[in-house]
Amino acid sequence: MSEAALAGKRVIKVADSIVNLAVLIAVILLIVIGSYALWDSRQVYQTADSTRYAVYKPTDENGGLSFAELQEINPDVCAWLEVYGTHIDYPVVQGKENMTYVNRNAEGKYSQSGAIFLDKYCSRDFSDFSSILYGHHMEKHAMFGEIGLFKNKDYFEARRYGMLYYGGQEHGLEFFAFLHADAYDTAVFKTHITERKQQQAYIDMIFDRARHTRDINITPDEKIVLLSTCSTDSTNGRDILVGRITDEVFANPFNTEDGSRNGELIVNCLDGLVGNPWCLGILGLLLICLIALILLATLKKRRYRNTQEETNNEGDMV
Repeated sequence: MSEAALAGKRVIKVADSIVNLAVLIAVILLIVIGSYALWDSRQVYQTADSTRYAVYKPTDENGGLSFAELQEINPDVCAWLEVYGTHIDYPVVQGKENMTYVNRNAEGKYSQSGAIFLDKYCSRDFSDFSSILYGHHMEKHAMFGEIGLFKNKDYFEARRYGMLYYGGQEHGLEFFAFLHADAYDTAVFKTHITERKQQQAYIDMIFDRARHTRDINITPDEKIVLLSTCSTDSTNGRDILVGRITDEVFANPFNTEDGSRNGELIVNCLDGLVGNPWCLGILGLLLICLIALILLATLKKRRYRNTQEETNNEGDMV
């Protein structure tokens, strides 16, 4: 084999090694970036998880002391909302503007998940005929992510009650309608309905436009609350669950004897791995080592093949 041919083969081998190294580096970068993205996404959902606020929840046992402590941290906290059979179990805030808590949590800190907040035009003590609560539509059962599930008739039928705490005591919630509306529909997103005739017309409008309803009598003498979140059905769509506030506090039929939710997994292994940066790092390193071993084995095989070819070529020249 000529010197030029041998030099060409060396150049090809060097170029091949460079390409393999570049591929390995690219794979490592992709793994690192992907792991960080998973971890960052998990952090967002962790901050939105209702369990992180459980210590502040007003109960008969603590007499609302923890809730009072949360109000000391953030005076905008005005209530607590729970929808039985879901993960909606959050403090409620009211800002001077409705955008205040779109990217701020109930403790007043910056958070992409925001908080459940009361419309700025509604009375803080829920004394209005109608009150509107807003929350982000999020996956993994966070914030108002489960409101859209009420479009399913069976889901709606199975989840009738909830709890709303304000004014130092618990109140019952009885959900009677689910509807879909446009975000700019002023007929639905209407506050300060003071005249009895208008209040009855508003109730009739909800029943007329609702996808699902319960056959219960709602009168202007009662207080109603709307839980609104973004919908996946349309660009500006909103899914809205409507309930009435009652003096009777309903028992939560989804609680088991140990206080956990029926049908909820105690441990989610995959979720735990994604939420732990150390686990992600270890998995990333294992993947990198595996890919490196595969590439090294490939390089070794190629080098052996090239050596064999060179030996054969030299033998032919002799």
